Amino acid sequence: MTESATDIRAQMRAARLDLSPAERIAAAETLADHLEQLPEFLVDDHVAGYWAVNGELSLHAAYARLRSRQQTYHLPILDSRCGLRFAAWEPGKALQTNRYGIPEPEVTAADCLRPDALDLVLVPLLGFDRRGHRIGHGAGYYDRSFAFLRDRNEPGKPVLVGIGYHFQEVAQLHPHSWDVRMDFIATDRELIACSGGAG
Repeated sequence: MTESATDIRAQMRAARLDLSPAERIAAAETLADHLEQLPEFLVDDHVAGYWAVNGELSLHAAYARLRSRQQTYHLPILDSRCGLRFAAWEPGKALQTNRYGIPEPEVTAADCLRPDALDLVLVPLLGFDRRGHRIGHGAGYYDRSFAFLRDRNEPGKPVLVGIGYHFQEVAQLHPHSWDVRMDFIATDRELIACSGGAG
């Protein structure tokens, strides 16, 4: 019997929360190492990530490397009309919490980028397979925001990289027609180049 997305979400949330602080820190460091295998991560100007909550794999080590190269790091901002907007952020800049309690940059709409203006996006997930299909939290913000990439057969602009712990891998996910596939998955153990195909 195939597990439902709801079951996978519950299992993965629990597994993430079981990690010790030392395991989380080590995973963040090795994740950053694997991201550096991507040329885009090393040179692209506009890289978007997320503020890790509820046991998500932290991007603090990856962010430190981007900042050392003076690349611009963006965080998502929920927009009920269009999904997500993205705003540049660095330590010390004002934050406010959204309706889910996640910190977002406190900026005006004029200071935000549309999803298609980004170069590389690090996307949080709860489950993934090696074809680039992901299970998110179920609200559909990323799928709506990057719908313009849905029918591509190779990495586009921006390049989408799903981020998760190695244990969040499942053998096969069955995507919906509106799901947007990741180009790569980066975990604490490896960087996975995802194979194309809708199946």
